[in-house]
Amino acid sequence: MKVALYVRVSKTGEEEQNPDNQLIPLRKMAEVYNYEIFKEYIDRVTGGTSDRPRFREMMTDAFRRKFDIILVWSLDRFSREGILQTMRYIEQLKNYGVALKSLQESWLDTQKEGVADLLLAIFSWSAKEERNRIKERTQARLTEMKKDIKRKGYARTKEGKRIKTLGRPKGTKDKKPRNKRGYYLRYAKGGGGGGD
Repeated sequence: MKVALYVRVSKTGEEEQNPDNQLIPLRKMAEVYNYEIFKEYIDRVTGGTSDRPRFREMMTDAFRRKFDIILVWSLDRFSREGILQTMRYIEQLKNYGVALKSLQESWLDTQKEGVADLLLAIFSWSAKEERNRIKERTQARLTEMKKDIKRKGYARTKEGKRIKTLGRPKGTKDKKPRNKRGYYLRYAKGGGGGGD
């Protein structure tokens, strides 16, 4: 069985973490399971962004079925983009027929029957709750700003800018139709299109 090793390290101040701290144990894990290492993907960037060159390359290779499993040190090394985006990555891998396995979190092995579905169900519920909380906070902030506008004649944005009305300024709505097909194709290939 072919595996990919994905390692992500961040800079802490001027120092860069050593990727070998993750790579060596992952290589040993592959050896124990008798896995053939297809490739090692190493990113030196925060996990809170999808702008990770080796991660994108790995997802493209997963789409092309160049390996069967991705081994990671832990889920937060794989992604720190939030529950919703992490769920999307796991769903993508599932659709590609590629499993995700963590060294530190033994429960995270999407090869096991039902684990991927269970994770996706939990992540979906959690993402829905997160969206609801964002919606509630947004609505509360808008209500507060409306009261300020009524009382003082203006409200302040988070950036401190004074505004006299809420909503989109007249004439700024983009009515241009979009070609969704291109977005979906890029998304399926792991190339992104905004949200991945």
